[in-house]
Amino acid sequence: MPKPTSSAPPLWEVQRARLESFGKAQVNFDLERTAEYTADNGWRIDDYETELPGEAPGPPAEHGSWKAGQQILRNYTFPPSDLITGIFVPDAPLENRTMVLRGRFLFFTFWFGVRIGGVTDEVRTLPDGTQEQVWGYNYRTLEGHFERGQIEFTIHKNLTTGRVIFHIHAFSQVGRIRNPFYWLGFKLFGRMLQRRFSHESLRRLREQVVEMLATGSTEVRASDTAHAVPAAALRPE
Repeated sequence: MPKPTSSAPPLWEVQRARLESFGKAQVNFDLERTAEYTADNGWRIDDYETELPGEAPGPPAEHGSWKAGQQILRNYTFPPSDLITGIFVPDAPLENRTMVLRGRFLFFTFWFGVRIGGVTDEVRTLPDGTQEQVWGYNYRTLEGHFERGQIEFTIHKNLTTGRVIFHIHAFSQVGRIRNPFYWLGFKLFGRMLQRRFSHESLRRLREQVVEMLATGSTEVRASDTAHAVPAAALRPE
C-alpha cells in the first residue's frame, strides 16, 4: 500500500507570525492628507487599464467577464508570482484583510505589509450619461514598507455597451529605508518594478479571465493561487 503523501502547509499558516505582526501595524502615511498626494507634491500617480472580453448590455452576467475578474481580484492571483506573492488568511473578510507581500528581486526576498482600505461596489454615471458597474478594492502600505501610498484595483462594466475593463490606480512615494544598500537598490530599480507589477498584473488578469470563460470554470489555476486560496477553490492543471 503506498504511503500517504504529506502536503506542505499553506503559506498563510507558515507566515502566521508576520500576519499577526502586520495586523497591529499602522498605515505609514497620513490618510487625512490624500488630496495633497499629487505629482506636483512629489507623489507618483499611476493609471493603467486593459480591456477584458465584453458582455451583452445590462448587469454583469453570472458567468461573464466581469464576475470572473471580480473573483480573480478577490483571490489576488493576478500579480506576477515571480515578483509579488500575496499571503493572507483566506477566510477573513475582504474588508478587514491584512496581507503580507513577499517581494522577490534578483536574489533578495523582502516582506511588506498592506491592508485593505476600502471596497468599492457601486453604479457610476459616466460623462456621456451611460452607467457602469464598478467593483474593487484598494490596499495601503503599512509601517516597514519601502513605499508609502495606496493602490486600487477595479473591474468596470458599461451597462449600455457591455464593455468590461480592469483598471489600476495608485499614488505612491518612496518611504523610509534605513538600510543604505536597500535604499540605493530601490532608488535604481523601484520604479521599473512598479511598472512591471502593473503591466504584468493587467496581462495576467486578462489571461485568467479568458481561461475561465473558455473552460467554463469558476476557478483559477492552482499554480497561481496555492499561496493564498483554500484548496477547495483550486483545480488541478
